[in-house]
Order: sequence, then structure tokens, then C-alpha cells
Amino acid sequence: MTENRYDLRKEPDGTWTVFDIFTGMPAQVNDVEQIGLELEQADDLVDLLNLLYIRRRSGSAH
Repeated sequence: MTENRYDLRKEPDGTWTVFDIFTGMPAQVNDVEQIGLELEQADDLVDLLNLLYIRRRSGSAH
């Protein structure tokens, strides 16, 4: 079973936010909130962050 931690949220202005589904807060990469993104960029980031999260939980991250 895949356990994702991050998802997308469309904002009223038409941009996208990558958010942590556990906290509801925007994801941060290098201390920068991932808000105001284009859909393709946000979707790719969600995939990457979820992959890294799954690897960390399985102990296979380096």
C-alpha cells in the first residue's frame, strides 16, 4: 500500500499549492513554501516529495 504525504490544492487565483496532507500546511522545500505553482510543476513536485517520503519510511533513502 502506498502512503502519500503530499497532495495538490487549487487556489482561488488558479495557481496550485503542494501541501502536507497530515498538517494541511504548504510543503516546504529549502524553507520555501510550495505555493503559487503551475499545475505541471506542482504535480511533478508532489510525485517527487511522495517518492522521497516513501523511501525515507522504508529506510532506502540515501
